[in-house]
Amino acid sequence: MELPDPVRQRLGNFSRTVFSDSNRTGPEYSEGPDNEMVSSLALQMSLYFNTYFFPFWWVSSVMMLQMKYSILPDYYKFIVVTVIILITLIEAIRLYLGYMGNLQEKVPELAGFWLLSLLLQLPLILFLLFNEGLINLPLEKAVHIIFTIFLTFQVVSAFLTLRKMVNQLATRFHFQDFDQLSTSRGGMRGTRSRIEEI
Repeated sequence: MELPDPVRQRLGNFSRTVFSDSNRTGPEYSEGPDNEMVSSLALQMSLYFNTYFFPFWWVSSVMMLQMKYSILPDYYKFIVVTVIILITLIEAIRLYLGYMGNLQEKVPELAGFWLLSLLLQLPLILFLLFNEGLINLPLEKAVHIIFTIFLTFQVVSAFLTLRKMVNQLATRFHFQDFDQLSTSRGGMRGTRSRIEEI
């Protein structure tokens, strides 16, 4: 299952704009750009452990919500249930995009993962962690802090990985463009020598 083409193009354009290094004038590496793996082991390990931690976070959050549900005001009941449902849905999509983007070195998927982590998941978990009206229990605080650490680490490492991927793709594109230019110049020289012979 892949992202639809319009979404892929928009995320690709966004990531080229945000993550490309405009100060760079030439290739960063002396090796060929096709031989280098740019996926991040640290990000992949974080995603792996997050996949196993998330069910524990979900079960503990639901249990703690059930324990304190009767003492919460009505508006907080609605808000907390909605936030837990949103976090659950976003987390499934976010982890999938993170795995696909990092392992297969797909920039749009990894950019989608980064955006979901930074703009949706992190604010929601920080709301659950720091809102005083939610009457957080000790287990809740502990799992929210661990989840926040996972998210913060993933946001930073995904940004660095995206930057590296975009720079490698730009280098590959410039090398490809240079090869096409040199091939066309070689064809032009052959044509000139044929014209001179005539």
